[in-house]
Amino acid sequence: MRSSSLWTLLGRAYCADAIPCLGRWGLFAYFHTMMPDHPVEAVSLSLTRRSFLRGISMLTAGSLVEGVSNTEPTAQRLPLMAYVGTFSSPLRDVLPTQVDLPPGNGRGIHLFQVDRATGALTPDGVFESGTSPNCLAVNAAGNRLYSTNETDRVGENKEGTVSAFAINRTDGQLTLLNTVPSGGAGPTYASIHPSGKFLLVANYFGGSVAVLPILPDGRLAEASDVKVDSGTIGPRKATNAPAGSFAFSGHDRTHAHMIEADATGRFVLHVDLGLDQIFVWRFDEAHGVLVPNDPHSISLPPGDGPRHFDFHPNGRWCYSIQEEASTIVLFDYDARKGSLSPRQTISTLPPGFVGSNFCSGIKVSSDGRFVYAGNRLHDSIGIFSVGSDGELTYVGEEWTRGNYPRSFNFDPTGGFLYVCNQRADNVTVFRVDRNTGRLVFTGQYAAVGNPSAIVFVDLASTQSH
Repeated sequence: MRSSSLWTLLGRAYCADAIPCLGRWGLFAYFHTMMPDHPVEAVSLSLTRRSFLRGISMLTAGSLVEGVSNTEPTAQRLPLMAYVGTFSSPLRDVLPTQVDLPPGNGRGIHLFQVDRATGALTPDGVFESGTSPNCLAVNAAGNRLYSTNETDRVGENKEGTVSAFAINRTDGQLTLLNTVPSGGAGPTYASIHPSGKFLLVANYFGGSVAVLPILPDGRLAEASDVKVDSGTIGPRKATNAPAGSFAFSGHDRTHAHMIEADATGRFVLHVDLGLDQIFVWRFDEAHGVLVPNDPHSISLPPGDGPRHFDFHPNGRWCYSIQEEASTIVLFDYDARKGSLSPRQTISTLPPGFVGSNFCSGIKVSSDGRFVYAGNRLHDSIGIFSVGSDGELTYVGEEWTRGNYPRSFNFDPTGGFLYVCNQRADNVTVFRVDRNTGRLVFTGQYAAVGNPSAIVFVDLASTQSH
């Protein structure tokens, strides 16, 4: 047996953790099994305890064994990454009715490694940006990240921008690919079309939505379509506001707040808070264009202010959360027609609540059994069970351990929920009880200035979240 062949096999076994403590004769048996053409005696002659230990020390020192290195990352060693978008500069040139005015305590996109067992976040760098990358979207392969830059102002129309980043699949670090105009002022939401070929953007202050083609290398092209909302602005008082509420945030003009395609990609929905409407578009994938569906929109109660929505995994139910009314509306969704039919309205707040509250995000658990709703000012996550017909039942709420929870998200396993407490400058971690839906605070905080959104990439797999 050639010595190089022996050490090649040894290196492969060592790097695979196949021989942590076999002992000398165990090693002989291992090599004989792997290389039956070589007698055990030949192995024993070429492998002494001293040479074995010397070889191991060479491996641990990082020496290459015919292209195999113990320093080369393996799937087990690669981390689960979290990326937190922030408000990194103050909002400027806004209407006096704007109530959400973060001071800009963030530094850009904050990177963390996630402890898979405890959910704890360990800082792993910052991609610095002063343009408030407040919403993040990651592609299905987990190698590209996109950010809406809400406080950026470019061109005569003072548009915001959207940036594309490459994700290093070894260490999770970000490399900027390019930045393009978002198609309106104040981009606040971005999602990737199921085809993976387009980024959909909602511009809050511009009252517009845009389609940005994603080029083969992940960079963004200029918008292939921009649609500007128009219509009658809703009243200052929400129809379904809690008793004693003074919540008023977006009924001063049009405010596109979210845009996302259904699972088929045939239809795209977007909400306008100021118009109290959800718009439905047919998506022309060949040209990257939004075509009005028939019917084109559905109205929510005047003043209630739809903000976000989420689909149930079965694709038949859609849940919309209203910012100023603090309600969730269940819609039956017909994926063949792209039509919505309201069926249930329920408060996001505990029974008997009085006062002001602004809702934020809404998420359906991956198993479809529970719906979670963000409450700002009440500073809680409302928890609801999903019945066999899709209707919701109030389970309870969990204090977010910080004020003004702007958004929240599950880790890829669904076992932890992370809350971005915008005004508390922290992200808090909760363990999810899969049986009851309830949240249990882990005691874990991560300091982040004005956190706005959190997404995950598991570098040990191709799945993003």
